[in-house]
Amino acid sequence: MPTINRKASAAGAVCTVGVIVAIMLLGGQVRTNQCGLELIGNAEGCRREPYTCPAGFVTDGIGNTHDVKPGTRKTDEQIATDWQQNILDAEACVNRYAAGDRLPDNTFSAAVSIAFNVGCPKMQKSTMFRYFRHGQLVDGCNEFPRWVFGGGKELPGLVTRREEERQLCLEGMK
Repeated sequence: MPTINRKASAAGAVCTVGVIVAIMLLGGQVRTNQCGLELIGNAEGCRREPYTCPAGFVTDGIGNTHDVKPGTRKTDEQIATDWQQNILDAEACVNRYAAGDRLPDNTFSAAVSIAFNVGCPKMQKSTMFRYFRHGQLVDGCNEFPRWVFGGGKELPGLVTRREEERQLCLEGMK
C-alpha cells in the first residue's frame, strides 16, 4: 500500500465548503439558496487539486469538470468562480426545462442540485422536470429517489443526497 505524505496532503488539498458558499452568496450571482448550495457542496466535497471522481471524470473544486489541469492547486476564489459558473449552468437548465422561474426557492435549489449532479441532458427530458413544468411540484419532488443509481448500482451516497434534495424540494411548498 502506498504511503501518503500527510503533511503535504494536509497543506491545503481540501477546501472548506462553507467558505466557498460564503464567497458565492456574497457575489449575489446565483439564485440557488444557501441550503441548496450547502447540500450540493457537502455532497460533492471540495478539493483544491484534481482527482478522478467515482464516475471517472477528472474533477477539482466542488464537482468541477471544466478546464481541470493536472498538477494545479486552486485558491478559494478560483474554486468559487468555477462553481458559480457550474451552478449558473444548472440554473439555466432548471429555468429552461423545469419552469424554474415558477418554482419556489427551495424547490428550485433542489432541482439545481440534481441538474448539477446528473447533468442537463439527462434531466431535461425527465419525468421530474415534466412535473415541474406542469406545476405538479409534489409529484416532481417525489421523483428524487428514482435517481440513486450509478453504473447500474444503487449508491448509498446518492440515496442520502436524493433524500436531502427531496426534503428541500418539499420544503418549497411550505
